[in-house]
Amino acid sequence: MLYNLFGTINTLFIVVSLYGVFSQLKTVFERKQAAQCSDSPTALLSLNQFSVSFLAYLSFFIYGYSIAPFNHYIVWPRLVASLLVLGILIEIWRDRKTHLAFISMSLACVCLVGSILGLFVGETFADNGKLISTAIILLVSALIAQGYAHQIYVIIRSGSTGAVDLKMSQFILMMDISTIAFAFSMGLKQGWPLLVLAITSGVTKLIIMYLFRWVKLSPLAKARRAKAA
Repeated sequence: MLYNLFGTINTLFIVVSLYGVFSQLKTVFERKQAAQCSDSPTALLSLNQFSVSFLAYLSFFIYGYSIAPFNHYIVWPRLVASLLVLGILIEIWRDRKTHLAFISMSLACVCLVGSILGLFVGETFADNGKLISTAIILLVSALIAQGYAHQIYVIIRSGSTGAVDLKMSQFILMMDISTIAFAFSMGLKQGWPLLVLAITSGVTKLIIMYLFRWVKLSPLAKARRAKAA
C-alpha cells in the first residue's frame, strides 16, 4: 500500500518537475526571442551538467523497465524528462556550435534510441538490465555530483545565474524528496540505487537555489558581474 501511495505521489512530483525542466527550455526560447538580451540564449548553462542530467533521467527510465514488476511510476515520466533535457542540449549546440556540444547532443540521441529499443527487446534484457541500470545509476550519481559542481562553479565564478532557471531546481528538488520516500517504500534492497541518486541530486539543487540568493546579496557576486561587464 505504501509502495502505491508513494509511487503515485512520486509520479505527481515528477510531473511537476517536468514543468521545471520545461521552464528551463522555455527560458532559453524566450532569451532567443528577446532582442534586448545581451547574453547568449544559453549563457552560463553548463553543458556538463545537462549532459549528466540527461543520463540521470535515462538511467531511471532503463532501471524502471528492467526491474520486476515493470515500474510505470518510474519509466514514462523519466522518458518525457529525457526528451525535454535533450531539447536543452540541442539548443545549447544550436547556440554555441562547438564540437563538444555536438558530441554531447549526438551521444544523447544515440543513448535515447538505444534505451527505447531495449524496452522492446524482452525478458533477456530485463534479466540482465537491472545490473546494467544499477551500475549506470551509481555512475550517474558520481557524474551528477561532478556535473552540478561545475554548474555551481560557473555561477560562483561569474557572480551571475545567467540563463539558469530557478524553477527547474525547485521543482526537481520536490521530485527528489518524493523519490527518496518512494525508494524507502520499495525497500532498500531494490530501491537503494534510486536513493543514492535522489539524495545526490537533491543536495546539488539546494546549493543552486542558495546561489540565486547569493547572487542578489553578495558584494563579491556584484564585483564579479561588474568585472565581466
